[in-house]
Amino acid sequence: MQRIILLVASFLMFANTAFAQNKPMEMPKGYDVVRQGVAAGKIDTISYPSKTVGNTRKALIYTPPGFSKKKKYPVLYLLHGIGGDEKEWLKGGNPQLILDNLLDEKKIEPMIVVMPNGRAMKDDRATGNIMAPDKVEAFSTFEKDLLTDLIPFIEKKYPALTDREHRAIAGLSMGGGQSLNFGLGNLDKFAWVGGFSSAPNTKKPEELMPNPEDAGKKLKLLFISCGDNDRLITFSKRTHDYLFEHDVPHVYYVEPGVHDFKVWKNGLYMFSQFLFKPVDVASLPKYTILGTPAATNVRSAQYPQILPDNRVVFRTKAPNAQKVQVDLGKKYDMEKDTAGYWSVTTDSIGEGFHYYSLLVDGVALADPASETFYGMGRMASGIEIPFRGGGYYAMRDVPHGDIRVKRYLSKASNTWREMYIYTPPGYDASTEKYPVLYLLHGGGEDQRGWANQGKTNLILDNLIAEGKAKPMLVVMMDGNMGSPMGPGSMATAGDGFLKLFESELKQGAMPYVESTFRVQADAAHRALAGLSMGGIQTLYAGAKNTDLFSSLGVFSSGWFANNAALSGPHYEFVKTNAAAINGNLKNFWISMGGEEDIAYKNCKIMLAKYDELGVKYQYSEYRGGHTWPVWRHDLFGFAQQLFK
Repeated sequence: MQRIILLVASFLMFANTAFAQNKPMEMPKGYDVVRQGVAAGKIDTISYPSKTVGNTRKALIYTPPGFSKKKKYPVLYLLHGIGGDEKEWLKGGNPQLILDNLLDEKKIEPMIVVMPNGRAMKDDRATGNIMAPDKVEAFSTFEKDLLTDLIPFIEKKYPALTDREHRAIAGLSMGGGQSLNFGLGNLDKFAWVGGFSSAPNTKKPEELMPNPEDAGKKLKLLFISCGDNDRLITFSKRTHDYLFEHDVPHVYYVEPGVHDFKVWKNGLYMFSQFLFKPVDVASLPKYTILGTPAATNVRSAQYPQILPDNRVVFRTKAPNAQKVQVDLGKKYDMEKDTAGYWSVTTDSIGEGFHYYSLLVDGVALADPASETFYGMGRMASGIEIPFRGGGYYAMRDVPHGDIRVKRYLSKASNTWREMYIYTPPGYDASTEKYPVLYLLHGGGEDQRGWANQGKTNLILDNLIAEGKAKPMLVVMMDGNMGSPMGPGSMATAGDGFLKLFESELKQGAMPYVESTFRVQADAAHRALAGLSMGGIQTLYAGAKNTDLFSSLGVFSSGWFANNAALSGPHYEFVKTNAAAINGNLKNFWISMGGEEDIAYKNCKIMLAKYDELGVKYQYSEYRGGHTWPVWRHDLFGFAQQLFK
């Protein structure tokens, strides 16, 4: 009998937990009205003495149906906006009805809800100039009033549970900012924190949470919500971005809407269902209706949208098309609605930059909602997926260098060519001469690749600001000699293409750079690196010219094992000149994107050959395949080795 009881209890506990985490994503219509047969809680006005303000203050308090002084209850403190007072939630949101209906359906725990006046001053009415400095300051003063006056009063007069695990705080707009500021600033008092459409009073994320790891351990739930057309969404978004970067579990809930009670009622509906129960942390990223428009979208385009778990929602209009797909390497079939819009939600997509195309009745097209990038031998759409470790290529408040686009008449080919050049912060104001990294793109790309897809300028800006890299110029050449070479074509090519590149490097690009920019024109202050096809070019031109370069970087590349006509002469040269190569090169840095990198096997064969020939090199591996996320990381690592 005891065994049966234990099994039933275990089942009920599992079912309750599972139910708690399987919530509807939006409050049903009519949920904030009186429903027949639903027991009603009670709203009372209370007065409490405030030593902080120096008078008696008012608040509303909701007690649930069946409230008993013999039972202890958890407490939610629910805060209003800058134009409201303790009655704003009651007048605009009907919180008591939402909570009654949730309780009736057993979706929330019975709780006390306190709705105070968050404007802690003697005349706390929402009259006159609500933006007056003293009234705005009173919202900050409320933190002390809340902690030292209101909470002790509630816990003395009501049967409230008094530990942090049974105390929550949430609010709308200005109250959302207060909730984040006060809740995250007092994690010894609150374990549950919610901000709905949080206002500009919200502290910067690094001030809200200076120790993210510690805060993540203390929080039971952090819930952030906002309407997608709310002009204040940037404050919620920056908090979410910081939390995402620092791996702090939270809900970032975006829904269609503006700065109004539709959004805030839904915030209360969603937030309250999590409270005072076990939380399935792994499920939190799924709680949202909308995603965030990708950073790579064109101005004002709402799609593609990235969901918190890095699934992507694509949407495009093609009313006359018969079949539309998204090609991200994997193809996703899109579904058509009655208005002619096609949409699909992908699997979770890996970090960083990815090319993609729309396949409309079999024809690959760029998405008109996305920025386009030259890659795959054509203009293609691209999407940037957030990455927790992507801070090294984020736009930060540090000194920034410039990307300069230069056309020059090449002495090697007698043709006009183009290069992109990164100059470090302070270049124009300085008389100093700088070292130079010549940086090469891959097949199917051109001189724009490292500047646009690779985020070279941001990587160098951040490294230089942190003192991890020397200020340097980065010259992003066009490595296509004649017709652009697509991916894989090097496998069967002869060395004519490579000879042309070597000539362009030595007789075209380098003379132009050294006659136009203030650079140190010697081997100790020159480096050469490239990805994929650019890696082959680096191997070819770099190994033969170690009197010109002190560092070589080879990213996701290696001589083709099945093309001895191309690799054989290189290995013969290296065999004869191994001592000079080892002596001249300070860095011979070779990196791969793990076993999934298409160049992995060729690279490993090449490294075994180098070992046999006694060539010294440094090997680095960063899993991610043959992709821009890997190459950004390669540049990040390689740049820190240079010119030191």
